[in-house]
Amino acid sequence: MIIMINGAFGSGKTSTAQMLQTLVANSIIFDPEEIGLMIRKIIPEEVRHIHEQTDDFQDIELWKILTVKVAGEVKQKYQKHLIVPMTLFKEENFNYIYNGFKKLDEELYHFCLIASEDTIYNRLVKRGDTVGGWSFQRTAECVEAFKKDIYKEHIITDHLKTTEIIDVILKRINNK
Repeated sequence: MIIMINGAFGSGKTSTAQMLQTLVANSIIFDPEEIGLMIRKIIPEEVRHIHEQTDDFQDIELWKILTVKVAGEVKQKYQKHLIVPMTLFKEENFNYIYNGFKKLDEELYHFCLIASEDTIYNRLVKRGDTVGGWSFQRTAECVEAFKKDIYKEHIITDHLKTTEIIDVILKRINNK
């Protein structure tokens, strides 16, 4: 099983993933951000293609490819369910990773944690992000993108505790 937990920065993905991992037997957290950080470190900007020379490692094509390949290797080697927290709002990347994960494991769930811009801004401040920084700059774009049907199953988190988000996810995956 692979459980994707998508949503804007500050929507509660990491907290949800960490708590969910303790409740889903034989699972680990697989964080594609670590792959992005590695790629950014080993492939200098001047080596990247022009369209990859941005401040977002998700624009580096190798990121989405390696995300799927590494997930497959981890699943095969360790036989674990993957819980995957990530902000994945660019449709091309989402489709590639979702379809790639589906080939790895037919039991694939995608949950998109939705919140208002104000809620997200407050959460970003609370966790210590710099006001006006990178995550703040992407909030409006993420909130708008995640309204699309492609990102369903939506869980509106403005007034939910993490335990309540977990309940929604567990009910869904247990009712298949």
